Amino acid sequence: MRSIWNGAISFGLVSIPIKLVNATENHSISFRQIHTADGGRVRYRKVCELDGEELSTEEIGKAYEDADGSMIPITDADLSSLPLPTAKTIEIVAFVPADTIDPLQMDAAYYLSANGVPAAKPYTLLREALKRSQKVAIAKFALRGRERLGMLRVVDDVIAMHGLLWPDEIRASEDAAPEADVSVREAELDLADALMDTLGEVDMSTLHDDYRAAVEELIAAKADGALPQAQEAPAAKGGKVIDLMAALESSVKAAKAARGEGEEGEGEVAEVTELSARKPRKSAPAKKTAAKRAPAAKKTAQTKTAQAKKSTATKKTAESSPKSTGAKKSTATTAKKTAAKKATPKKRASA
Repeated sequence: MRSIWNGAISFGLVSIPIKLVNATENHSISFRQIHTADGGRVRYRKVCELDGEELSTEEIGKAYEDADGSMIPITDADLSSLPLPTAKTIEIVAFVPADTIDPLQMDAAYYLSANGVPAAKPYTLLREALKRSQKVAIAKFALRGRERLGMLRVVDDVIAMHGLLWPDEIRASEDAAPEADVSVREAELDLADALMDTLGEVDMSTLHDDYRAAVEELIAAKADGALPQAQEAPAAKGGKVIDLMAALESSVKAAKAARGEGEEGEGEVAEVTELSARKPRKSAPAKKTAAKRAPAAKKTAQTKTAQAKKSTATKKTAESSPKSTGAKKSTATTAKKTAAKKATPKKRASA
C-alpha cells in the first residue's frame, strides 16, 4: 500500500518511525459529465473572474475570504512559519478506555506501518502495551495543512489510527429529538426485544452493496450494446403504521419466516388499518326499535288467531258430515218398509 504520510509516533521519549497508509477505500462508481448531444466530455476550467484568463496550477494560491468579501492572501511560507510540533509527529497525549470515545467523533481510518527494521521493536512494544491495558491512545497529528486529533488502537497485529473530530465540531443533539412527550409500554419493549433477538447477529463480511452491483451490470450490458432489462421496484410494505404493537408483532413473524423459524403463512406482514378510516355503526334508539317491533308482533298474533279459527271450523264440518248422511239413509229405509206392508193383501180365514 502506498503511504500518504511519513513521520514518527512520539511515545514519551520513545520515537517510532512509521508510514501512514489509508485503511479504507471508496468503491463507489464515479461518472463523468458529458454533452448529451454528441457525448463529448465536459471539463471544468479554472478561470480568473477579473480578466477571464484560464490559469494553471502553479498560478493558483490560497486566500481567506473576509466577512466583507475581500480576499486575504495566505502563502505556504506564512503557514510553514506557524508553530506546528505535530507536522511530522503523531504525539500521544493520553491513554483512555475505548468506551469513552464517542463514535460520532470518528473520521477516516489509517494503518500505521513500522518504517524500517529499527522501528519494529518499539512498534511491537506499543502494540502489546495497548493490548494488555485494553485502552486506546489519544494523539495529535498534522495532515494536509491542519492539526487533527486521532485515536490509536490495535487491529489484529497492526496499530490503526482513527482520525477524530474535535469536540467543538460535534453538533448538539437536542434539536433532533422528538418534541412530543412519548411514553413506551413494557409490552412494546418486550416485542422490540423479541424482534432484536429474532434478527440476531450478522457476519459483517457477508454484507455487500447491491446497488453498486446493479450499476456495474448496467454498465457492462450497455458496453456490449445490449438493452438493460427494467427491474420492478420492490412493493411498498404496508401503509401508515399507527398500531405499534401490531407492527412489531408482524415484524417478528416476518423475521422468523425469513429465517425459516415460523410456520407456513406466518411470514406475511399484516397491513395495519388506520383507525380513523373505520366508521362506527349507528345503533337505533330503544323506543324507536320497540315501536317498529310492536306492529309486527300484533300482525303476527292476528294471523295466528285467524289460522286457529279456520282449523276449528274445518274440524267441525268434517265431524258432522258423516252423521247427517247416516240419518238420511235411515229415513229412506223406514219409508220403503212401510210401503211394502201396505201393498201386501190380508189372508181371509177359512170356513
